[in-house]
Amino acid sequence: MNLRKYGLVLWVAMAALGCKAKSTGEASREDLPKGAVPVTSAAPLTPATPSAAPARLEPAAAGAVAPISFAPIARKADPSVVTISTRAAGSRSAGGLGTGFIYDDTGVVLTNYHVIRRAAQIVVQLSDERAFEARVIGHDESTDIGVLKLDDAKDLKPIALADSDRVEVGDWVVAIGNPFGLSHTVSAGIVSAKHRGQSDVPLDPSGYYDFLQTDASINPGNSGGPLLNLDGEVVGVNTAIRGGGAQGIGFAIPINLVKQLLPSLLKEGHFTRSALGVLIQDVGSLTAREREARGIKVAKGVLVTGVAPNGPAEQAGLKAGDVVVGFDGKEVQKGTLLQWLASTAGVGKKVTVRVQRGETAFDKDVTLGKLPDDRRRARSMFEDEP
Repeated sequence: MNLRKYGLVLWVAMAALGCKAKSTGEASREDLPKGAVPVTSAAPLTPATPSAAPARLEPAAAGAVAPISFAPIARKADPSVVTISTRAAGSRSAGGLGTGFIYDDTGVVLTNYHVIRRAAQIVVQLSDERAFEARVIGHDESTDIGVLKLDDAKDLKPIALADSDRVEVGDWVVAIGNPFGLSHTVSAGIVSAKHRGQSDVPLDPSGYYDFLQTDASINPGNSGGPLLNLDGEVVGVNTAIRGGGAQGIGFAIPINLVKQLLPSLLKEGHFTRSALGVLIQDVGSLTAREREARGIKVAKGVLVTGVAPNGPAEQAGLKAGDVVVGFDGKEVQKGTLLQWLASTAGVGKKVTVRVQRGETAFDKDVTLGKLPDDRRRARSMFEDEP
């Protein structure tokens, strides 16, 4: 099976369309991996999305949450939003232009990695027109997060970070950035959708995407700027657009994702990903006939279509045709979630994976490996040819 044509980093959970798995049929106790613990349907898993939603006003009073003006939000955030100019090595002219925001008063600035990628010189300008040279202290290309440091800046105003898990579709949001070089431009809209992934956003398919979608206008130059809630807190980092220019479809990295990676980025400058060592496909993408032919007895979950030789999953006894329905106590219904959980759990961590094999569900402990940094090496783990 040659998977090079898919162009994916595939040593953690990732959809592998066209990668066929063997039908498992009904699993017997003897067919389970050594050390597997059969479970009943009553064994609980934590829902992937918190079931307790934040309190909301009744529809009759809903208009009360809509501001008469977004000016207070923009005014409060303005000192924290910065303009980022870059210059490539060997270039005498200005290069890219993007946006960022101040994370803390020591001079840490958050932005997109693609804004500062390959930059030989980075200049950050504050809203009061002070300008500082910045250096990159951390980045994660797969999530498009970049971290800068302003060494000599004083009197900085950090911006508060929200809990992006509490954001709901329909919530008001405000985007601030520098579209087309027009500094500190403000646009407003709503959160149009959540959990937009690789199939929704035409970006590098080897990345990790779980975007918030918004109809607040986002254009080139907005990248790295904050997406704010009505409290003026950052719920996301504006990152991508679909199509050319503002068409009411923009995407932002949820700030909780950034929070999860930030300690490693600040301390080590990079994030080391763990790996389960499987190729996957969403069970929900299969028809009922396809599920029946493969012996799949559940309607939701993540189908294992391949395992890396000598990888964590194979060593634990998992095999093609298994359906992962839980990871480390959390319910798993989509491959994008399994991919994220498996890659951020930690190298060497022992996790319990819940698997449906035919009629039987079981829990199996798996010790996670390390995702190779080299994308070609990661792909070759699953290829038949050298």
